[in-house]
Amino acid sequence: MTAGPLPSSAVGALLGAAATMIHAEMGALAPAALEFHPAPGEWCAKEVLGHLIECERRGFSGRIALILAGDAPALEGWDQEAVARARHDCRRDWSVLYREFRDLRDASVAQVGGLAPADLGRGGAHPKVGLLRVSDLLHEWVHHDRNHIRQMLANVQAYAWPHMGNAQRFSLP
Repeated sequence: MTAGPLPSSAVGALLGAAATMIHAEMGALAPAALEFHPAPGEWCAKEVLGHLIECERRGFSGRIALILAGDAPALEGWDQEAVARARHDCRRDWSVLYREFRDLRDASVAQVGGLAPADLGRGGAHPKVGLLRVSDLLHEWVHHDRNHIRQMLANVQAYAWPHMGNAQRFSLP
């Protein structure tokens, strides 16, 4: 059975809830845990947050604004890895990163709350995936947030793992 689409009001609430979860988790971590890379080439929690900031600007809120401002506009892709490297988020203060994210997210929640039903079917052409409608982006946004929250949580688990001693045996597959 396929569930129906999320209404815009639910998407806005979920976007706000994701920001609250991120704040709660990251605010509880020591700096070493915030900067922990679980493997070479993988992002630390602060780099994940930097990625979410860029996605807010370039991927979700930014694309929705472009779609609403034009008639089936061309949407651009971006090199997420290159942008992450250029941001140097691992060296930044997490509270400054979070404030940047929260300011963007608050504006995004307002943007989503202001969408009219007719806006949901509007779209733009993405060079990699083709037509992206506002409704598609809203649902991807919810999915994307939770994927990266799961990544942050997995980083904390990987950080804690070597310090568990024999308690590791409780978690073996």
